[in-house]
Amino acid sequence: MTDTINKYLLTYMQLLNNYVMNEDEASLYEVEQLSKSLIKHNYSPEEIINLHRRALFELFPNIDHKHKLAMYFLIEAITYYGVAYQEVTTLRDSQDALKSEIAVAASMQASLLSTTIPCDESLDIGIKSVPASQMNGDYYHFFEGNDHSIGLVIADVVGKGVPAALCMSMIKYSLDSFPNELMYPKNILKNLNRVVERNVDASMFITMLCATYQPQINMFTYASAGHEPGFYFDGQTQTFNDLETKGLILGVLPHSTYKEYKIQFRKGDMLVLLTDGVTESKRDNEFIEREYLIQVIERFIHLPAQQMVNEVYRHFERLQDFELRDDFTLMILKHV
Repeated sequence: MTDTINKYLLTYMQLLNNYVMNEDEASLYEVEQLSKSLIKHNYSPEEIINLHRRALFELFPNIDHKHKLAMYFLIEAITYYGVAYQEVTTLRDSQDALKSEIAVAASMQASLLSTTIPCDESLDIGIKSVPASQMNGDYYHFFEGNDHSIGLVIADVVGKGVPAALCMSMIKYSLDSFPNELMYPKNILKNLNRVVERNVDASMFITMLCATYQPQINMFTYASAGHEPGFYFDGQTQTFNDLETKGLILGVLPHSTYKEYKIQFRKGDMLVLLTDGVTESKRDNEFIEREYLIQVIERFIHLPAQQMVNEVYRHFERLQDFELRDDFTLMILKHV
């Protein structure tokens, strides 16, 4: 090892002397090649500075004391810098690895929680769900009942990231396991509440709205577990009304029950379901009023449902300078 160090020292001294005494530009190229060799042999920045110090003192032994002190000072500075740089590099590598893992998890989440929008000649359905970060804490799902009813849930986990995604996966597969005779809004919420209360950390809660639509009688039935109230648009009176959404959020008490509400859903009517990432959008650093949200929806009410949700999302995206502060999920169902 000592022979190797001495070899590097002699080479470095020669290059340094050529450059200092003759301003030989070729020495700069050669020292670049030498540096690559030093890197291969795991020389640290402070070791290279020390190599320079030794070469300098050998070539110019009469260098004054102040310049020597300055060189020692540089070595100390580089030593501390090297330690700090290594810590930052290690942290950055860990963060990059975590980002990569989260990206894989987000892709898996999208696949595991995917759902198919049902086709019904009386319904026009639009949905837009955008996570504020890589993992989505919002969730929506459609299902079909034995009586050919169309079911849906829209939910929001109080908590974000990977824990929220895992929680949503559990909810999805719990839903899939329920027998069809239990697929009514109040029953679904009652059974999911029991699942969440038993299996989810006490610090995490889930709000959810569950609904079924019976196309034979044009009846929309829903129940809510503390979820953000949406809107019912009455096509005859051309008015928006808040949906009643009484009900305790999932996971608080083991034996919670939920009340069902019914809406006669006629041609020209519309339902707007959402998560609080929509209503908690900000304008001029203040949360928007629900009346403002209605005004935005009315602006695009003539469009098909999917175009409506796309335009409403774009509006709030611009309103917040293209930086979502919370997961954004908006669902619109039109009776056509």
